[in-house]
Amino acid sequence: MTQIEDAKKGIITPEMKYVAEKENISQEKLCRYIAEGKVVIPKNKNRDTLPTGIGKDLHTKINANIGSSTEKEDINIELEKVDVLVEYGADAVMDLSTGPKLEEIRQKILEKTNIPLGTVPIYEAGAQTLKENKNIVDMDDDAIFKTIAKQAKEGVDFITVHCGINRENVKAVKNSGRLMGIVSRGGALTAAWILHNDKENPLYKEFDYLLEICHEDDVTLSLGDGLRPGCIHDATDISQIRELTTLGQLVKRSREANVQVMVEGPGHVPITQVKANMQIQKTICDHAPFYVLGPLVTDVAPGYDHINAAIGASIAGSSGADFLCYVTPAEHLSIPTVEHVKEGVIASKIAAEVSDIAKEIPSTLQREYDMAVARENFDWEKQFELAIDGKTARQIYENGGASDDEMCSMCGEFCAIKMVKRYEK
Repeated sequence: MTQIEDAKKGIITPEMKYVAEKENISQEKLCRYIAEGKVVIPKNKNRDTLPTGIGKDLHTKINANIGSSTEKEDINIELEKVDVLVEYGADAVMDLSTGPKLEEIRQKILEKTNIPLGTVPIYEAGAQTLKENKNIVDMDDDAIFKTIAKQAKEGVDFITVHCGINRENVKAVKNSGRLMGIVSRGGALTAAWILHNDKENPLYKEFDYLLEICHEDDVTLSLGDGLRPGCIHDATDISQIRELTTLGQLVKRSREANVQVMVEGPGHVPITQVKANMQIQKTICDHAPFYVLGPLVTDVAPGYDHINAAIGASIAGSSGADFLCYVTPAEHLSIPTVEHVKEGVIASKIAAEVSDIAKEIPSTLQREYDMAVARENFDWEKQFELAIDGKTARQIYENGGASDDEMCSMCGEFCAIKMVKRYEK
C-alpha cells in the first residue's frame, strides 16, 4: 500500500512516525493530513529513502536540481554536487540529466544518498528516442510510460510529469499573446509532440495508467507547471491558470487512486502577485503541497538569480508554499558548478527559514531565539553552530581581525552590545 492508502485506513507507518517526531507534530494529525492529501512523504518502496514530509504545518523543504546536458557531462562533478547539496541542507535532489550517461548518473545518485530523488522521466524517454536516430517528437506513445515504470523500479521517489499540457491548453497558448510562450523543457517537449503528431498528450489521456504505475511503488507525482510564466510580462496569465485548473482535477484523481501528489508552481512572478499565486493554487488544487521554482521576481538578475529567487521564495513560503526548488547563480546562463549549487542551496535555505518564521514553526522560532542569545553573550561557537552556513560565518569572523572575543571588527570598541554591558556592570 502507499502512504496515503495507509493513512486513509488510520494506519501510522514507520515513515509517518519518523516524520512526526522530526517535525514535532502528532502522529494522528500527520496521518490525517496525508490521508487528505495535504502532506506527502516521497518514498519509493524499492529504496531506503530518508522519510521527508512535505506540506501543511511542516518545515518548508528545499530541493536542489543537478544533472548533465548534451553540452556538458561529467559524472564525478555531478556526484560532487550531491555531496555539497546534502552538506548544506537540501531536503531532496532532482536529477535533470539529458546527456548520454543520464542512466548511469541516476544510478550513482541513488547509491550515494538517501534523501528523496526526483526525475523528469520524459528527458530519458527523449534521450532514448535520439539514440534511435529519431527526432524527439517522434517518440512512441508508450515510451514515456516504460521509462516511468523502469525508474519506479530503480527507486525514484518522485517524478515531474507535465500532464496539464493537453491539446486544448496548447492551442490556448498559441492564441494567448504570450511573450515567451512555453519555457519549461518538459512542457515544450510535450507541446511539440502534441503539435507534431496531432495527438493528445499520453500522460493526460492515459492518466489512470500513470496512476497504476506510481501506485505500485508509491512514487509521488509532482504535477509539472509546463505553462509557467517565463517572464514577468507573462505572469498569472490565462494559460498558467488554465493549466492549474487542469492540474486541480488531476490532484483529485490521484488522491482517489491512492497516489501521493504535489503541484509545481510558477517561475517568474512580480512580487505583488506571489501571495495571490499561492492562494489560487491552494484553492484550485485543494491544498495539495505546493512546489515552487523561485518564484523569480525580476527578469534582469542573471548571475544573481539565486538572490532573486530567494526573495520570491520567502514570500511564497510565507504565503503557503511547502517545497522550494532552489535557483543557482547559473540560472538562464549555464549548467551550475559545484560552487553554484552551494550558493543556491544556502539562498533557498534562507528563504525556507524566513518562511518558517512566518508560519511560526516552534523549532524555527527557538533557533532564532537561541541565535539572539548567542549574539548577546558573544558566544561565537554557538552562532556558528546555529548559522545556515556556519563554515563561511566562522571564516569571515576569523579573517576579520577582531582584537578580543567580545566584539567583531565591524564596530570594534563601538560595539553597541559591549558598551551597554560595560556600563550595566
